[in-house]
Amino acid sequence: MSWTCPKCDRELPLPHQRHYCARVSLDSLFTGRPPELVLVFDKILAEVADWDGVLVGTTPNCIVFTHRRAFLIIRPMKKELDIKFYTKTAHPEKPVLKSVAVGNKFENHIRLALLDDLRPALFTYLRESYNLL
Repeated sequence: MSWTCPKCDRELPLPHQRHYCARVSLDSLFTGRPPELVLVFDKILAEVADWDGVLVGTTPNCIVFTHRRAFLIIRPMKKELDIKFYTKTAHPEKPVLKSVAVGNKFENHIRLALLDDLRPALFTYLRESYNLL
């Protein structure tokens, strides 16, 4: 059961859930970014948005994917996307750039700039993050 905030129109997993309450268009996050970043994001969005119960929201700096809780955060940077996801164990190997313990899970970051950077392993990590919560 999801809830839509009447002030910002953001769809959230729980009624009256705390959130950044501001209207931010998805397009504004990609203004001035390379077109290929939009393609990379669109590929991820096309895969992940179809998973059961996934909600997609925007903040002034990132796109947040939730399923009960946030499991994927994508931050468009100048020339790449910073992909943050969560796992039960650390992932110190590439393509993960950073894996940091946060509570009883690990916050992991991958950076993508090109469509060729998208690998099936990324979607395996994202599915693990989705199932973690």
